[in-house]
Amino acid sequence: MAGNTFGTIFRLTTFGESHGPALGGVVDGCPAGIVLDEAVIQTELDRRRPGQGGLAVTARREPDCVRLLSGVFEGRTTGTPIGFIVENTDQRSRDYGEIKDVFRPGHGDMSYQAKYGVRDYRGGGRSSGRETVSRVAGGAVAGAFLDTQGIRVLAGTVELGGIAAERTDLAGADGRPFFAADAGAVALWEERVREIAGRGDTLGGVVEIRATGVPAGLGEPVFDKLDARLAAALMSVGAVKGVEIGAGFAAARMLGSQNNDPMGTSGFDSNNAGGVLAGISSGQEIVLRAAVKPIPSISQEQRTVDRHGAARTIRVGGRHDICAIPRVVPVLAAMVRLALADMVLLQRRMGQGG
Repeated sequence: MAGNTFGTIFRLTTFGESHGPALGGVVDGCPAGIVLDEAVIQTELDRRRPGQGGLAVTARREPDCVRLLSGVFEGRTTGTPIGFIVENTDQRSRDYGEIKDVFRPGHGDMSYQAKYGVRDYRGGGRSSGRETVSRVAGGAVAGAFLDTQGIRVLAGTVELGGIAAERTDLAGADGRPFFAADAGAVALWEERVREIAGRGDTLGGVVEIRATGVPAGLGEPVFDKLDARLAAALMSVGAVKGVEIGAGFAAARMLGSQNNDPMGTSGFDSNNAGGVLAGISSGQEIVLRAAVKPIPSISQEQRTVDRHGAARTIRVGGRHDICAIPRVVPVLAAMVRLALADMVLLQRRMGQGG
């Protein structure tokens, strides 16, 4: 099946389903000599691992232990394909038996059935958010390469359940609940999550991702613009329904004199462009935001149809998050790392830098 590989030179191909034996992937195109071992990848996987407790985390318990199968020798990449696998150990497929013929609102059940004529109804199969474990592992490999280039990617939550953070400190987000960009927002978000959980409902939010150390000149004219690649990377995550770069939608409400980033002898005075001009990096910090939709599995009764077209009502059981945040945060950072690693190597191949 097409559509399971991301990237042109630095490529990640993923496989596996939510309730299958395992998920995994192959990273091809990673240069040789990069410091890498299972511990490097495991650190990132632990950041999105389910069952860690807290208000916004699923009851499913998965250790998400990665096993490297190829491409690494004595702690360094060999330049050959890097294969990895993460076993599923806590599936409860019986939770889905009653809805195997019913299309859950907000899920890919109907669209997968229309495309393939068959679907894995257990937790959404390939369309499950659990698929993102392979992205995070691949993104960790990309991150190891980007470290050699001086490029760093940080991410954090800037809005949850309609409550926006008042400040943005992504450097401290890793140590806060929800990967919050603002410590002052945590208590408000916790209260909001309790409220929505009590209703049997779910909520969404906004994640900001920033990349520093990105050199000027990355990106290709017209169809392979850097911002286009980054937007595609983020939009490939199932929970994401919108992407902003720099000022984003706010730019539509600005005047040209307000939106332009003046330049002086010491550099740019502002960064409404989000580090990308005409699809090519400007050398400024790359700034992106992703709109994350509410989890579609809710315990409230909803109207739907079954695969025969008959009207049905459904109340989704099983073990589900109240919000894709915080676990989607490392996923989005991983996708930005994958996109940047690919663009760095594309620039190198074109003989325009590196």
